Amino acid sequence: MKKILGMGNALTDILVQLTDDAHLDKLGLPKGSMQLVDSAQNQSVQEYIAAMDKQMIAGGSASNTMRGIACLGGSAAFVGMVGKDNVADIFKTELENTGVNTMLFSSEVPSGTATTFISADGERTFATHLGAAIGMCADHLTADMFKGYDIFHIEGYLVQNHELIRKAVHLAKYCGLKVSLDLASYNVVEENLDFLRSIVADYVDILFANEEEALAFTGKQPDEALDEIAQMCEYAIVKVGKRGSLVKHQGKITSEGITDHKRVDTTGAGDFYAAGFLYALANGMSVEKAAFYGKILSGNIIEVVGVKMTNQQWDSIKAALA
Repeated sequence: MKKILGMGNALTDILVQLTDDAHLDKLGLPKGSMQLVDSAQNQSVQEYIAAMDKQMIAGGSASNTMRGIACLGGSAAFVGMVGKDNVADIFKTELENTGVNTMLFSSEVPSGTATTFISADGERTFATHLGAAIGMCADHLTADMFKGYDIFHIEGYLVQNHELIRKAVHLAKYCGLKVSLDLASYNVVEENLDFLRSIVADYVDILFANEEEALAFTGKQPDEALDEIAQMCEYAIVKVGKRGSLVKHQGKITSEGITDHKRVDTTGAGDFYAAGFLYALANGMSVEKAAFYGKILSGNIIEVVGVKMTNQQWDSIKAALA
């Protein structure tokens, strides 16, 4: 079994379920987006939701993916930065309890959080305060961190730090790893388009995108976007909502539908799709199997609020995959 190393923002999710999207308008948050907020904005958000029901769970895109891989029985590790606080303890404990090896740098700055607003239709909107997570920089990375791993997975939310990403993908390639990138959010793609296209063309082997991200990245609709992405990397994956997902590899297109799971909260759907896909690849399975694994994991995670499933749910998933 190949080993997978993930790198991303070490964030703990604060989950808030909405009955009215007017709350998003009042907070200035476009529905379905990921907005970075500074300390003052984050304080305003926390004051706004103070009286609302909420739940705190370890999150972050790449760490979700690593946790999904570990829960399937795969070998996964995560690199990130946290503060010296209870939020960091929650984050580290949850990852390690699922079998993820953690390489967490420590900061005097409070740990990062992602306040996640879940609309009635299951769509999620993020107000992300990076906190300590943003302190991770290129100087923290060494070649030794990548040795012994086979796939390096990065979340797109990190691309604001161009120097960090450049060094990470360079070290990964130097150590012989395949590089996987999840574009993460259409607005992140739009703001970093030239940089992303350069990194994908030069370093990325596996690229995950949804319809909006693929459009922002290529300017094209899903099918044409898939073709363009496939010219840049070995595995091109475009998730197309109710149509499921499209994967292009070595000139062949694989289409995989969706499950009939009830859509409660789409938080982590893309992260867990990537977990299933990468787990299957790491175990030498076909592209068709990888897309199927991605479908099963993403279908199950949208039935729960947040990104934490019970042991019984994981047993059910493993039975479905078998």
